[in-house]
Amino acid sequence: MAALAVAAGLMIGLSLGALGGGGSILAVPVMVYLLGQSPHQATTASLLVVGIAASVGAVTHAKAGRVRLREGAIFGILGIAGSYLGSRASAAVPANALLAGFGILMLAVAAAMVARRRPRWHSPGAGQGAGREPPEPGGTRASTPARGWALRGGQHPLLVATAATAVGLTTGFFGVGGGFVVVPALVLILGFDVPAAAGTSLVVIAINSAAALTTRAVRGGLPVNWAVIIGFTAAAVAGVVAGGRLAGMASPQRLNAAFTTLIVAIAGYTLARSLPALA
Repeated sequence: MAALAVAAGLMIGLSLGALGGGGSILAVPVMVYLLGQSPHQATTASLLVVGIAASVGAVTHAKAGRVRLREGAIFGILGIAGSYLGSRASAAVPANALLAGFGILMLAVAAAMVARRRPRWHSPGAGQGAGREPPEPGGTRASTPARGWALRGGQHPLLVATAATAVGLTTGFFGVGGGFVVVPALVLILGFDVPAAAGTSLVVIAINSAAALTTRAVRGGLPVNWAVIIGFTAAAVAGVVAGGRLAGMASPQRLNAAFTTLIVAIAGYTLARSLPALA
């Protein structure tokens, strides 16, 4: 079991570090089907693992100039209410229904990750970043101020608040980071380039995870297997540091494709196990 926890933690950390999201969606099914945790234990433990890994990953990306701390902090704070509501709602959902919903969410994540592979975010009409030249290799434009961030007039405040609340709800309910929502939102709504969005999303994930975890701790404690979680978290932290370095060297498209395939496979397994129990 210890070896499985380490391997799974490394895989999840690599995805978080390299892509800014996606990997955390694997934490819950891994904990349930490989490590023997209940669904509610798994979603709580996932918040702990993902929150710590995202915090470490944000530091790694910040050193490379790929984090906009102010914007990430605002987005994360706007999602705290959603995290609270999602955490409360999750406790009332039957275990198999929670897993079935998680399987559907994983398929949605896979679709979002496929969409991330397309260059349409930088094409004309794709939001505030429309018509701009693509980012330079290695994400060197990450420090360039994003257009359209100013929270004044127009539609941006509403779009930002809606996206942030949706991320918070998802994080609180399912115990996932929500980077698969944060990254597209930062690109399409706020005009971030992809490297900056991936790095900044980790700040948002850390804030939302902390808020959801605090809600669960206050309401019912943290009923997790600490021996398993400590090893899992340590491996995820190592993976997210390696993933942050990998982000500057490897092709995000290839990494994205590999993790998307894995997510679809695990989603199919999760649905096959949980849906018959609901009939």
